[in-house]
Amino acid sequence: MLSCLAFSLDSLPLTISFSSSDHADDVLAIRLLSRRATAATLAQAKQSHARILRSGLSHDPSVLPSLLRLYSSHRSFDLAARLLSSFPNPPTIAWNLLIRALAGGGSPLDALLLFDQMLARGVLPDKFTFPFVVTACSIIADLDKGEEVHASAIKSGFSRDPFLQNCLIHFYFRCGKPVDARKVFDRMPVRSVVSWTALLSGLVASGEIEDARAVFEAMPARNVVSWTAMIDCYARNGRPDEAFGLFRRMQEEDVRPNNFTIVALLIACKDLGSLELCRRVHEFAQKNGGLDKSVYIGTALVDTYSNCGSLEDAQRVFDQMPEKSLATWNSMITSLGVHGQGTRALALFKTMRRSNLQPDGITFVGVLSACLRKGLVAEGLS
Repeated sequence: MLSCLAFSLDSLPLTISFSSSDHADDVLAIRLLSRRATAATLAQAKQSHARILRSGLSHDPSVLPSLLRLYSSHRSFDLAARLLSSFPNPPTIAWNLLIRALAGGGSPLDALLLFDQMLARGVLPDKFTFPFVVTACSIIADLDKGEEVHASAIKSGFSRDPFLQNCLIHFYFRCGKPVDARKVFDRMPVRSVVSWTALLSGLVASGEIEDARAVFEAMPARNVVSWTAMIDCYARNGRPDEAFGLFRRMQEEDVRPNNFTIVALLIACKDLGSLELCRRVHEFAQKNGGLDKSVYIGTALVDTYSNCGSLEDAQRVFDQMPEKSLATWNSMITSLGVHGQGTRALALFKTMRRSNLQPDGITFVGVLSACLRKGLVAEGLS
């Protein structure tokens, strides 16, 4: 993508003719559009850009960041990159905007390439640049590049920035370097709940359960993310009783659970094979802000009810879900197959196909397994 930066902005489509000639209004309009970037269409972004070009204000310092936000919000990274390259001396904020958008938009390699181009053009990074670049390194687990960026941040005097330090903790855990992650944490002069949670989550992901619990207990303050991380850790590591014990403490401290908390509890229910506990968690979710309406929780309920022996409850949850993801359909089809309902599983698969949802490998395995259990070989192969 970034190899196409030599682009003339004159080739952008100009689709609207404007009657007003107030240049100040032009700049204001594009600022307002950028603030509600997700509401503005790509066509509106291009039209606003065209107006700015005609007004001769394309190099106004506030215009470039606003346009970059607009294009990035629509994942038009090619246009954003070309726009950036057309400016003789883009400010650091403009580079940051696009690096961040690329890293968060599924193009971390392009984010790193853009960072290298920024340095090659002699633009100095600021305290916001480094966290965005480290995030890109984390996504692709590029240890060498991340360490290089960390060293650069130290030389630039930004290594003590809390936002960067939190990103570095996640980065080192992501790259399998828990000791380095802990070093970053230990050197932090001030640790927020985000810092503690980053350390906790990293230890959980690394399977260091006892160390994670020690960090959890040492935290001066805990939020729903830290509580859920520890509950989920116990649930996924065969310690359901400790998961529920921690959840009771969470309730006593009046911390409101989120979707991920409920799903962690359902994993614990499945491990225990307790239909009664599953129903109680379901009821709790219903009474606490209607959490059961979430597609994520609904899918987990279908799976848990089925695993706890109640296909009827699983089917009821499935039927009442206003929205269903592919994972939801897969869970219900697999559940029907496991309970010996091959004909129903096949019928549900056909219903799913009529809804224009594309099956994946899990879907086909679920359908074929269901058919084989009932001797419906020909139907399954068809």
